[in-house]
Amino acid sequence: MAERMLQFVRLQQAQPEKRDIAARRSDFGEIYREFAAEAASQQASRCSQCGVPFCSVHCPLNNNIPDWLKLTAEGRLEEAYEVSSATNTFPEICGRICPQDRLCEGNCVIEKGFESVTIGAVEKYITDTAWDRGWVTPPKPRAELPYSVGIIGAGPAGLAAAERLRLRGYQVHVYDRYDRVGGLMIYGIPNFKLEKEVVLRRWQQFEAAGIQFHLNTAIGQEVTLAALRERHDAVFIATGVYKARDIECVGSGLAGIVPALDYLTASNRDNLGDTVAAFASGALNAKGKRVVVVGGGDTAMDCVRTAVRQGAASVTCLYRRDKANMPGSLREVKNAEEEGVEFTWLAAPEAFLGDDTVTGVRAVRMHLGLPDATGRQQVAPIAGSAFTIPCDLAIKALGFDPEDLPTAFGEPGLPVTRWGTLKVHHRTMMTELPGVFAGGDIVRGASLVVWAIRDGRDAAEQIDAYVKAKAQQALAAE
Repeated sequence: MAERMLQFVRLQQAQPEKRDIAARRSDFGEIYREFAAEAASQQASRCSQCGVPFCSVHCPLNNNIPDWLKLTAEGRLEEAYEVSSATNTFPEICGRICPQDRLCEGNCVIEKGFESVTIGAVEKYITDTAWDRGWVTPPKPRAELPYSVGIIGAGPAGLAAAERLRLRGYQVHVYDRYDRVGGLMIYGIPNFKLEKEVVLRRWQQFEAAGIQFHLNTAIGQEVTLAALRERHDAVFIATGVYKARDIECVGSGLAGIVPALDYLTASNRDNLGDTVAAFASGALNAKGKRVVVVGGGDTAMDCVRTAVRQGAASVTCLYRRDKANMPGSLREVKNAEEEGVEFTWLAAPEAFLGDDTVTGVRAVRMHLGLPDATGRQQVAPIAGSAFTIPCDLAIKALGFDPEDLPTAFGEPGLPVTRWGTLKVHHRTMMTELPGVFAGGDIVRGASLVVWAIRDGRDAAEQIDAYVKAKAQQALAAE
């Protein structure tokens, strides 16, 4: 047990040990080993307990990070879990997949020569220990309320809202078009970052709490939004964004060019034991193929590292900016490089080559210019710099846009922004339809799981206030 904090002057930063590269290339198991109790305590003791904790300030959930680090350093793990879970619905998931290098750890006040506190791995250790010791219990309310809330989408935003509302006593119904709970946490994020049992056990826990799930239910088809509004006192839309962005260039329609989410979903379903025809046929399987992934975000990193594990002959990531300007986690880039992925920086696809099936990607070198209005450097092609990368499978990981929900839901009165996201009041999170709220990616655009959790928790507060105010008005009118 650590005797005091501020041990960063004595102890070096350390992450949990990674599995051997050859071993992790051959399976989909998580790559980090568990922290030993002593190592977790020591790493937590490196926290400086600063007066203004920038780790908490830059966490979307404003987690009380210094508090649970201190409790961990003192060996008071059950209390550490209580503090951690008070602000975060899924600390065990955020500890695994959050880009800590860009959020909490990236804003640690400890100077770079000493390196930041290891926050994410300690968060994961605390919650995994809590699960092992039975401290994680279903969200049971003290009293049942006669009000019900319908939630569309069983991803992180929807689940976070469901948990908060159930704790307050609401009858919560979650509708999702897929056959499992979790959204992108199940079908988008590979096992080597987030093993599916971690998500599935939360599903089981929420069912035990009385949250009712209606799976394989597409709103707008099996059930209309109007019907949900009649059925429930409030509705929360948390569908996420799934429509893949495309790139317009010659040869885009060739066979062997696939969207990232189709590819990742097929791989995750196969790992879950499902039969996936496109995976079995090889259309969405990288085995033995020369793979080129276009993009530089976390989804692109998921694709390249999945292709390695499927036994690809070669894997190349093509990104139009340099490494310093990648939107994805640099920790994930490092893991990919270790596993044999080749990165071709400052290059963008100009055409996909082949007759019926893709055989190569013709790319052009890019030049970084002056910053644009957002502060990000603009890119421009370099004349005469084209080159070709042989390719049997090209994966487009260019981000996601929202689907046309007003049309899909048959609800033209549902307003959207110029980006296609749902328009909500910035304080109440309610749309123009009374009692219909929205949050997560469908409002803010493609973003992080931790932001979706924040939106879900905030929406639950607003829904609770709305439903109770409406009930009070009804009583006053009687």
